[in-house]
Amino acid sequence: MSSLPQYFPITDPTLGFLVVLLIILFAPIIMGKLRIPHIIGMVIAGVLISQYGLNILERDASFELFGKVGLYYIMFLAALEMDMEGLKKNKYRMLTFGLLTSLIPFAITYFTGKDMLGYSVTASLLLGCIMASNTLVAYPIVGKYGLQRKPSVIVSVGSTMIALFLALVMLAIIVASNQGNSSWGFWIWFAVKFVAFCVVLIFFIPRLARWFLRRYSDAVMQFIFVLVMLFMSASLSEAIGLEGIFGAFLAGLILNRYIPHLSPLMNRIEFIGNAIFIPYFLIGVGMLINVRLLFQGGGIIWVVFCFVLFGTLGKALAAYVASLLLKMPLSSGHMMFGLTSAHAAGAIAMVMVGLRLKNADGQPVVDDVMLNGIVIMILFTCIISSLVTEYAAQRIILRDKEVASDELPEKDDERMLVPVKYPEYAEQLVNLAILMRNPKLNRALIGLNVVYDDENMKANQERGRELLDKVTKYAAATDIPMNTQVRVAANIANGIKHAFKEFQASEVVIGLHMHFNVSTKFWGQFHQSLFNGLNQQIIMARLMQPLNTLRRIQVAVPSRAQYEPGFYRWLERLSRIAESLECRITFNGRDDTLALIKEYIQNRHADIRAGYQEMEHWNSMPQLAKAIADDHLFVVVTARKGTVSFKNALERLPEEITKYFSGKNLMIIFPDQFGSTMDEMTFAQPQHTEELSAYDMLNGWLHKKIHP
Repeated sequence: MSSLPQYFPITDPTLGFLVVLLIILFAPIIMGKLRIPHIIGMVIAGVLISQYGLNILERDASFELFGKVGLYYIMFLAALEMDMEGLKKNKYRMLTFGLLTSLIPFAITYFTGKDMLGYSVTASLLLGCIMASNTLVAYPIVGKYGLQRKPSVIVSVGSTMIALFLALVMLAIIVASNQGNSSWGFWIWFAVKFVAFCVVLIFFIPRLARWFLRRYSDAVMQFIFVLVMLFMSASLSEAIGLEGIFGAFLAGLILNRYIPHLSPLMNRIEFIGNAIFIPYFLIGVGMLINVRLLFQGGGIIWVVFCFVLFGTLGKALAAYVASLLLKMPLSSGHMMFGLTSAHAAGAIAMVMVGLRLKNADGQPVVDDVMLNGIVIMILFTCIISSLVTEYAAQRIILRDKEVASDELPEKDDERMLVPVKYPEYAEQLVNLAILMRNPKLNRALIGLNVVYDDENMKANQERGRELLDKVTKYAAATDIPMNTQVRVAANIANGIKHAFKEFQASEVVIGLHMHFNVSTKFWGQFHQSLFNGLNQQIIMARLMQPLNTLRRIQVAVPSRAQYEPGFYRWLERLSRIAESLECRITFNGRDDTLALIKEYIQNRHADIRAGYQEMEHWNSMPQLAKAIADDHLFVVVTARKGTVSFKNALERLPEEITKYFSGKNLMIIFPDQFGSTMDEMTFAQPQHTEELSAYDMLNGWLHKKIHP
């Protein structure tokens, strides 16, 4: 029998491309479980399949071609995603922070490389350029907290663009100096070429873009035109002695205003880049890394330590000095540091440029140790950035005391979406929605039935129509109008989310998963995808008896719930239920939260029999179970991960409900959250994320073993 190693590395192009596609498919899933940035996942995958890893693939010409395209694509997308209007409005503050966050790290890491690591002047300057730039890896966290318009965030985003631009200019000078002579004539001629290059692009590309995009509406032609502009700019950049990535970045800045962020053209550009070119480039970078150096002594550990420590120190100094100069509070300094401390795509692009440079003795400027150190540094800085940004976002919200407005229910144009599937629960869900709706607005309820696009689609559609006709008649008996739709989808959660947008719904009222023959998971097959994909209110109910037989409502409220924008929406819904059923409602939570709830109830629903019970810690939930009778409704107000009221104890909610509240009437509320979900992909943050990490799964398994 022949041995397996003789078949590796794979040389067949079809099999090789298949391996790359499998990596692009599975790397985000695995990295999401491990809570490692996806961009690092692609690089790690490249390490594993390279000659320094499992020797599965050779780094052939395809990686050179697609890699270079991906390199340009990264810089082009980085420029397209910049907020040019925000830059104009805050240009002076952005310029101040941009100069500080590029020059301070540049200086610190230059001297670190030269004096502490013994690098050449060129290598130290290259290291300074890498550390001067940054990538907004943690920006999605800001979106979750709804802080995009905060001065510290606006300034950080603009400064990122300035820092990256300055780093690329310095990189171009380093490359030009390395490849040519350093006489005054050379530098004067280089400056003339640089200015001419910028003027030509800034003058011609906008005119060409306006003419072409107005004249031709074909999607393919528009996409190809953008690529032509990208590679024309990169080629001209190389022709005058600059690196192609500078031309790609400048082309993106120029075309920024002609390609709206939410346009179909932008979606196609991002889709192609994120699907093929950028992953190919990142995998190719990983294939250059010699992971065996990590096991050959402590030299690389010292290099990584210096990169992370002094690079992060430079960004921290810049952020806190800028916050002082701009008279911003300390929490804003935290935010500026968190957003600007990560290095990702730009750093990889610049180190790839450095791989082609040679020192005076003919040795590469970037050796294997430096390359490995920069990639590992990227991983650490992405983690640091995410943690600091999360902390800063919570500090800013608490600092500004941004309690939700209690005027929201009055202005609310409520449209409740009620997805139904099982006939035995459908009428109860509609009845629940009826109790929560505002009769003064007289909005129609929206009944939805989503069926899979499979061989049973037509039969399921017919059953869905029958069910919706049934609940429509039920609602009509109380003079409540109801709009209905049977929707076909390959994914139930996506079908509900798309219907939510089409009907412009305000919230979802859905049954809690109870059919464990379909799925043994607490959330079932799609509920988790639903509340992770929608930031609006979602109410999940498990009703074991008719609503009109309930005697009491017990509500568990997490601390800081008042800082979520949906605080008064769910409070209004529960108040209407208690008012309609004429039953007692008891709120369990912290004193500061209960005070706001009590004030709202007294002002808006004074006739309700409401009680307030202090619950200092969320861990008291099991004790609360003793007070829940069979004819009570237990309501849990929870939160999505990465929001101000989320706490780690909420991760144990499924286990606690299963253990202590089995068979009880239950309602789980996910309130409106800050921000909006990401409808577009970026190279820093793809759409797919894993809610439950591998560490959570391991911790849960150990917990069950220790406490069976």
